Amino acid sequence: MGCDGGTIPKRHELVKGPKKVEKVDKNAELAAKWKYCALSQEKLKRPIVACELGRLYNKDAIIEYLLDKSAERPNTEVVVHIRGIKDVKELNLTDNPAWEGERRNIKGDRYEDMHCAMFICPVVGLEMNGKHKFFYLQTCGCVFSERALKEVKTEICHKCGDPFQEDDLVVLNGTKEEVEKLQKAMEERRSKAKTAKKSKKSKDTKVSKTQDSAESCDLPKNTSETKSTSLNGDGSSESAPGPSTSGESAKTVKAPVGPVAGSKRSIQEMKDKSETYKSLFTSHSSAKRTKDQISNWVTHTPYHF
Repeated sequence: MGCDGGTIPKRHELVKGPKKVEKVDKNAELAAKWKYCALSQEKLKRPIVACELGRLYNKDAIIEYLLDKSAERPNTEVVVHIRGIKDVKELNLTDNPAWEGERRNIKGDRYEDMHCAMFICPVVGLEMNGKHKFFYLQTCGCVFSERALKEVKTEICHKCGDPFQEDDLVVLNGTKEEVEKLQKAMEERRSKAKTAKKSKKSKDTKVSKTQDSAESCDLPKNTSETKSTSLNGDGSSESAPGPSTSGESAKTVKAPVGPVAGSKRSIQEMKDKSETYKSLFTSHSSAKRTKDQISNWVTHTPYHF
């Protein structure tokens, strides 16, 4: 049973038991959710946006994803529900004055507090590090802690003053149950929007059809009226005098062939009008000078002695 050198193996080296479940460090998990983008896994930097399920993203990463969805990315499953930039809301965050940034521990000789966050609640002052629940408003994008919303119960935003309702509140980085509720609410909202769009389209098509039918009914009446007025005005067609029989319809007199005196007068009037209009311009013959009116070129020097 011995090995080289007279060593004796122990039981745990010979018998393989069940593998231990790897436990995820809570601090590392919270830092991954609240300090890094859910899509690109890069550190969060302004502008920061949130989806309808409460996940945090860098706006640049979302725009790149929307421009090219075919590109290979590690976490595309997280962004499947985002169809466009309207499905995302830019957050109005409050900076933490105690946050010194990454430059404070460049050498690695200082204690780094993992729970120190970049942003805080503007009402209570709690840090947005995952230990406390935070909500954002879909109307204005302002972010508040759950404690602030419970202590100060209002229907107006504490930061910008815009009105909101309870349905406008979305949990940031919530639990699985909360994410499922948000997903159901999102699907209901989108289905209502689709039905509203369809009803609007049907109404518009009905209105356009009624207008077209009304115009088509009015067209033949107008054309018949214009024909009768034009013919009566020229004196070319009139109903024949005398009583008409029951079986016969009223006959109309055809217009005489050849020029009419009235048309000649109208042409002459048009010519006179065109001549008067042309006389307004310098290119007309009446505006041109004769040889007697044209003088030789004279130079003048405006010097005064």
